[in-house]
Amino acid sequence: MVENTLIYPEILIESSIMAKEMKDLQKQWHCMMKTVHSNSHVVAFMNSRLGQYLDSHPFVALSLLVFMAASAVPVAFFLVFAVSTSVIACIGVIIVEGFVVSLGGFTLLCVLGGLGLVSLAVSSVLSISYVALTTMLKYWSVPNSPSKKEAPNGISLLPSSSPASDEPAANKSE
Repeated sequence: MVENTLIYPEILIESSIMAKEMKDLQKQWHCMMKTVHSNSHVVAFMNSRLGQYLDSHPFVALSLLVFMAASAVPVAFFLVFAVSTSVIACIGVIIVEGFVVSLGGFTLLCVLGGLGLVSLAVSSVLSISYVALTTMLKYWSVPNSPSKKEAPNGISLLPSSSPASDEPAANKSE
């Protein structure tokens, strides 16, 4: 064996360096485990029934740990998909809503413009009809029609200045 150490001295040096690194790694691991076990949340969990069960059944604890680690990636993908779909749907709804509101506004503008033209035409027709009828009635004389001041029953519509004017017109000519 002495001959092997003389022939391969670098293996002996490497193995002693590896042993030293392993001891350092083991110390770091123990330090980290002490930190984890001293955490109040870990202590509370380990004192619970589930923590005691998992402590007494390491295979179940390992299976649960592997399942949680393996399911983290699909759950993360699903959450990214759900959030991105929601954001895209909101943006899409905003775009569609903007388009629909713009289309509705343009339609309302067209309808109101059409109603404005129709109301202008109707008011023009009514104004022209009014002017034509009043002009025709002004020049059209109707015989035996009551005057503007008298109603059809012969009573004066305008107030009179004297009580003698309440007599019929036939009595005034006498």
